[in-house]
Amino acid sequence: MAEIVAIKPAVTEGPVAARLEKGVLRLTLSNPPANALSLTVMAALTEELERAKDDKSVRVIVLSAAGKVFCAGHDLKEMTARRADPDRGRAFFEKTFAACATLMQAIVRHPLPVIAEVDGLATAAGLQLVASCDLAIASHDATFCTPGVNIGLFCSTPMVALSRNVSRKHAMEMLLTGETIDAATAKEFGLVNRVVPREYLNQIVTKYAQTIASKSSLVVKVGKEAFYAQAEMGLADAYAHTGRVMVENMLARDAEEGIGAFIGKRKPEWTDE
Repeated sequence: MAEIVAIKPAVTEGPVAARLEKGVLRLTLSNPPANALSLTVMAALTEELERAKDDKSVRVIVLSAAGKVFCAGHDLKEMTARRADPDRGRAFFEKTFAACATLMQAIVRHPLPVIAEVDGLATAAGLQLVASCDLAIASHDATFCTPGVNIGLFCSTPMVALSRNVSRKHAMEMLLTGETIDAATAKEFGLVNRVVPREYLNQIVTKYAQTIASKSSLVVKVGKEAFYAQAEMGLADAYAHTGRVMVENMLARDAEEGIGAFIGKRKPEWTDE
């Protein structure tokens, strides 16, 4: 059986703190008060995500943040300072938004499930980060907004992730008004899965993560990849693609084991093969 073992949590520090315990890798944005997505932070987070791909002990990833703000989006002070460059900052802006796109796609395309643990404000690219995750669980105190329209910079890249999570009308409401919504409204819109009391947030997210971590990592990887692939296809192509995926999945050892265990009324022993 694929066991989830962690004798002592592995911890690394920096702008993104990493902690591995019982198969759950917790990546914490650690540059309060804003936890802004500077180039350094985005590079560190992308690096941690890439590293996790090759670590067999990691089965689920949780994104959280230190302080009262989950993530305030891009570092506007860092970007504004580059307006003094000869090109008025164009090259730096291009590099920043390209790095952000790489990060968000790294989450969506990651073979492991990624859960956002949101407590506090998630705004602009911070909201984009939440929307890019597979699951999002928020405290009652969490708030969300895409306020770019208020400062003359429409949230065009956050719009990509937002519009793939909520309805068009709800996305346009947030993008055009720039107003902040509370956690209950975010759940109603479909941006988050659950809203829980702050004091239980970590506990509930950990329970979700460990529940998923107990499944076959091969099957979870296959399922996540197929989910996002079929979502971009037409109906006929989606059925054709997922039919092929299910055939290959059916031939996997874990499918044979899982179905056999179900029929035999016993607990499956996963090999992740």
